Amino acid sequence: MVFEFYATGADDQWTLQENQNAFSRILFRPRVLIDVSKIDLTTTVLGFKISMPIMIAPASMQKMAHPDGENATARAASAAGTIMGLSSWSTASLDEVASTGPGIRFFQLYMYKDGLDRKAITQLMGRVERAGFKAIAVTVDRPRRGHKESDIKNRFKLPPHLSLKILEGLDLAKTDEGNNIASLTWKDVKWLQTITKLPILLKGVLTAEDTRLAVQAGVAGVIVSNHGARQLDYVPATINALEEVVKAAQGRIPVFIDGGIRRGTDVFKALALGASGIFIGRPVLFSLAAEGEAGVKKVLQMLRDELELAMALNGCASLKEITRDHILTEWDAPRARPSPRL
Repeated sequence: MVFEFYATGADDQWTLQENQNAFSRILFRPRVLIDVSKIDLTTTVLGFKISMPIMIAPASMQKMAHPDGENATARAASAAGTIMGLSSWSTASLDEVASTGPGIRFFQLYMYKDGLDRKAITQLMGRVERAGFKAIAVTVDRPRRGHKESDIKNRFKLPPHLSLKILEGLDLAKTDEGNNIASLTWKDVKWLQTITKLPILLKGVLTAEDTRLAVQAGVAGVIVSNHGARQLDYVPATINALEEVVKAAQGRIPVFIDGGIRRGTDVFKALALGASGIFIGRPVLFSLAAEGEAGVKKVLQMLRDELELAMALNGCASLKEITRDHILTEWDAPRARPSPRL
């Protein structure tokens, strides 16, 4: 039940497979005879310097994977010098995660609509700020819960020895994994900006139209995401939607991506298409289940090593040297390229 909750997607799971398969159709155009003896992976996200452009996506109910759950993930992210996203549906409390030690952490928020819920969200934002979180990632692609047949078959529910710690004590009308937020609109994003000083990211953007609206709304950035293919099947793989969003953003806000990233080469391809950084979800959950904190540290190190190698072999000594010309996609038209001068 728990494995399939983490691993499966909506309906036919076409998008679940496509999230990974689409990366395999992007090819490299490596440059040679470039000094790559020293490679710099450091970058800055919303003003925070991190060791690499690989971050941890918010994923719910991590104590189903390992008893240490979100606390282990937080420690591993901190040790790797990168950002952790914490889900609203965490099985560890804000204070628990904060007590694991220093680290840059973003909080993922599901917004609710009733007046009662708005009061609770205001209270929750105060808790998030006091716990030292640095940004809010609002999930915007879940007006209704997606149709996951495995969860129906398994009659999925949170094991009775666990609870959604962050929602405890809040007067929310709905706090279960099945709730809907169908009336959420851009007005609610503007309202959220009035109750928190933290930068706000929108998680779940796939189109140029919504990207332009996000810029107009004054958010700090967007995350190209299809909810790990758990919501609407037959939407594009996130890597195929990325460039459209990047072009619409026109450099006014950073664009991040999650979904289907399993190799450092995937990270390189996302950066070449304009992403400012990537988030991983399922690789963290599976490594957490396998080896707890050590497992999460290992998967972050593996991806870091693979990205560094991909950069070296493509002739890039720093992230800023990764360009669109380093890759060839299936939607690229053949074009003549000027001969460079030595």
